[in-house]
Amino acid sequence: MGKIGDAVSELHKLDMESEQSGWLRELHPLPKLAVTLFFLVLTVSFGKYDLPGLLKMGVYLIVLFVLGDVSLKLLLKRMRAVLVLVCLMGAVNPFFDRTAAFTLGNFVVTGGMLSAATLALKGIYGVSAAYLLIVTTSMGDICYALRRIHVPRMFVTILMLVYRYIIVLLKETERMTDAYALRAPGQRGIARKTWGTFAGQLLLRSMDRAQTVYDSMVLRGYNGNFHLRHKKAAGHSDYAYAFVWGAVLVFIRVI
Repeated sequence: MGKIGDAVSELHKLDMESEQSGWLRELHPLPKLAVTLFFLVLTVSFGKYDLPGLLKMGVYLIVLFVLGDVSLKLLLKRMRAVLVLVCLMGAVNPFFDRTAAFTLGNFVVTGGMLSAATLALKGIYGVSAAYLLIVTTSMGDICYALRRIHVPRMFVTILMLVYRYIIVLLKETERMTDAYALRAPGQRGIARKTWGTFAGQLLLRSMDRAQTVYDSMVLRGYNGNFHLRHKKAAGHSDYAYAFVWGAVLVFIRVI
């Protein structure tokens, strides 16, 4: 299986994992989304030199990964490229901010090192929190929760369609890649001189597929709105989850 096939397989696995049983997965999506957004806001609010305070926020992720039965190994495998990217965002900071912050023996820790570590940690927290939400909540439930907090309908619709039909686009790309490989045996990948033609053909096929899908949706009664619902209303345990984590996160932030 090629890289595109692996990507399609991973998307299917994410969908299946979000539908598994477990207390975290069975919670109402609205409190889970609210707590995740609150966690991200508090994480961003830390100063660029406040690394010790930021480290304490990791309690939220550690607890949910352990008690929610979410594999940290799979997170590192699936999100490794993104995690590397966010870790490199502040890589140049030590070269510009050389003010000594404190010393560890004979080693001087500069403000640039602290700000780089803080920025990387914020990125890691953000990616991990988003992954935790996606792997424990189906995309339909996430979109439902987004509409409940009055995120614009157009944005939610686009998000749902992109997530649902990215697999279709990837499979179309895989078919075109396989067809190209059959016409160019022994060649690794797609020749650089044909990239433009390949991209153009993919765009045309995608537009044709999008029009076909839209026509099918219209025939089934689509009028621009998705009627998103959740199978059950939020209960006491859902509100308790939001209240407890809200209080814990505020406490961690202020101490």
